[in-house]
Amino acid sequence: MVQQSSPVGTRPPAPDPAEGWVTGGVVFAGVLMLCGGILAVLQGIAGIFEDDWYLTVGDYAYRVSLTGWGWIHLIVGVLVAATGAGVLKGAEWARVTGILLASLSLITQFLFLPYAPIWAVIMIALDVFVIWALAAYRSRGRVM
Repeated sequence: MVQQSSPVGTRPPAPDPAEGWVTGGVVFAGVLMLCGGILAVLQGIAGIFEDDWYLTVGDYAYRVSLTGWGWIHLIVGVLVAATGAGVLKGAEWARVTGILLASLSLITQFLFLPYAPIWAVIMIALDVFVIWALAAYRSRGRVM
């Protein structure tokens, strides 16, 4: 077997140490989107069928009925989970769509803060990570 070498004086480019972190971050973001989407679907179902599951809020500027919030979480959750599966498959459309949906999820969780404050803050933090990981990654094919 003959080993090919680079022309004299040239070296292959050194791997970027940050690239491994970003690639791993994208895989983690895809898993978070898949799991977070499924949890949002369950959160939506709880809001649709069990209005007394969440705290009732007095005067709130962005007041929506809990059934309405349930439908919002259900729809966003289905879209986020499907996009998370696309991110794990390495689809370029899923990365861009994931950034948009994670942003939408972040906004809906912010508006849902009075109903489930601890959960909303956790989801906001995870959405920020997903946005960063998907925005920082430059695709060279499949993620997994």
